[in-house]
Amino acid sequence: MSLAFGKTRTAQLPPNVNRILLVKNLPFKITSDEMYDLFGKYGAIRQIRIGNTQKTRGSAFVVYEDIYDAKEACEHLQGFNVTGRYLVLLYYQTNYRSKKTDLGKEEERVEQQYKNMSHEDDEDELT
Repeated sequence: MSLAFGKTRTAQLPPNVNRILLVKNLPFKITSDEMYDLFGKYGAIRQIRIGNTQKTRGSAFVVYEDIYDAKEACEHLQGFNVTGRYLVLLYYQTNYRSKKTDLGKEEERVEQQYKNMSHEDDEDELT
């Protein structure tokens, strides 16, 4: 679809651009057919997952076949009004959770080293 808008596919994409879009602030009663109609204008869609629990209502994941189609959709639908709600679109970052867990492990490691160092200092004072 990108070529239809007159853009070439040789442009360098930012590292955060992804085929998976996280869509927030959706109307709670939006159907999958309405989602396909809205997002399908920008390219072939592989999958749409609409949140159905209390915590995930009003959000969805839209997975495009092509990264350039996802970029077009994100640019054009950011702030788009759907039944009085303005859409918020983000590129889904798959490595975000792994960084978060690694940070916890790193904090534990540093804390353990700190304890070991303070324990060694106590032993030095005794001798």
